[in-house]
Amino acid sequence: MINQPRGWLGAAEDALRAAPPTGLLSTARSLLSTYLDARWVTLLLADYGLTVLQPVTRLPHTGEAVPVRGGHPAGRAFSAQAAVVEVAAEPGMVTVHLPITVRGDRLGVLSVHLPEPAKGTPGVLELASFATAIGHELLVAERDTDLYLQGRRRKRLTLAAEMQWQLLPGRGLIQNEYTLSAHLEPAYAIGGDNFDWSTTDDHLTITVSDGRGTGIQAALLTNLAVSALRNARRAGISLSDQACLADQAIYGEYGGELYSATLLLRFDLATGHVQAVDAGSPQLFRQRQDIVERVELETQMPLGMFEETEYREQSLTVKPGDRLVIVSSGVHKARSRDGNLFGESALRETIAATRGSSTHETARAVVDALVQYHGSHDLPNDAAVVCLDWRGRPNTP
Repeated sequence: MINQPRGWLGAAEDALRAAPPTGLLSTARSLLSTYLDARWVTLLLADYGLTVLQPVTRLPHTGEAVPVRGGHPAGRAFSAQAAVVEVAAEPGMVTVHLPITVRGDRLGVLSVHLPEPAKGTPGVLELASFATAIGHELLVAERDTDLYLQGRRRKRLTLAAEMQWQLLPGRGLIQNEYTLSAHLEPAYAIGGDNFDWSTTDDHLTITVSDGRGTGIQAALLTNLAVSALRNARRAGISLSDQACLADQAIYGEYGGELYSATLLLRFDLATGHVQAVDAGSPQLFRQRQDIVERVELETQMPLGMFEETEYREQSLTVKPGDRLVIVSSGVHKARSRDGNLFGESALRETIAATRGSSTHETARAVVDALVQYHGSHDLPNDAAVVCLDWRGRPNTP
C-alpha cells in the first residue's frame, strides 16, 4: 500500500461527491488506484431478498452474484458487518471486503484488491470510511439514476412490489438508543405489507401496516395509509390522532371496503416509555433476558374499516437489553401446505434461538423459519418483520 498524506480520504470523499450519479464506481476505482495502488475494485449490492450480492456493471449485464451465506468472504463481510481480509494467490496482495452501510441500513459490499497493508497502518480503517462514503453517495445518486436500483435486482419486481419498495424508509437504522432492522417477503412480489419509521432527538415512531387485498390494489391502499400516517405525524399531533386521520383518509377513499391493519408505536428515547395504538393484526413480541412473550395490546378497528373511529393509546415500557419483534399477519397467521398454523409458539422459539444474533439476522431468521414451515419461498401472503434492540440512554430507569 502506498503511503499517502493523512488528507487523502477527505480529498477522495470530495471527489465522490462531485462524481456523476452513474460514475461512483469508476471514480472509486480511479481514487483507490491513485491513493492505495488498488488493482481492481468491485461494488456489490444486496438484492431485495438479501440472499445474494450483485456486482454493479454496465446494465443490463451484471457479473456473477455472490451468495450472502455459504462462506464467501464478501458474504461474510455483509452478514457480520465487519471487514474481511482475503489473502490473494498473488504474493503480497490481499482482497479487502468492506460492508457498505449507512446509519444501519446495509446496502452491500466494496471489494478492493490491493497490496497488503503494512502492519500498524490505518489502511483497513480508512477503506472502511471510504466504503461508508460510497454508501452515502449511493443513496443520493438513486434520486437521479436507476443504475443501482436495477443492479440490486435478481429478477424483475412486480409493479406492486416496485411501489412498496419505493415507499420504505430503508431496512435498518442505528442510533445510540437502539438498533432497528426489518425484512419483507416475498421480496419481489410484495403487495400490501409495509413498515415505516422516523426518529427525532426525543422520539422514535414505528408503524407496521398490513393492507387488505393483493397486488396493485393492496399496494395502493398501503401507499395511502403510510402517506396519511406520515402527513399526520409531520403535523406533530398525538399517536391516536395520527391513527384517526389516517382512518378518515382510507375510509374516505374506500368506504370501508378496504382497510389497513396497523400497529403504531412511539418511543420516548429518554425514558423508554412507549405509546401504542393497535389498529388490527400486526403482533408485538418482547424478549427480556431469556423470556419471550407476546405483548398483549387492546386490539382496535383497522384503519379505514368504519367511519370516524376513535383510537385510544396504550402504554408500555422497554428496558435496556429488551428486544422487540413486530410481525404482520402473513407471519403469525401463516399456514403450512397441509394447513397447520405457524403460530405463536414457533415465533417465540425462533426469536429465542436468535438472541445472540443481530437485529438484521433475527428479522431474516423469522422469515426463513416461515419459508421453511411453508415449504417454499413462494409465500401465499406478504410477511413483514421488524426487530428492535433497545439500549436506551444512560439515565433510563
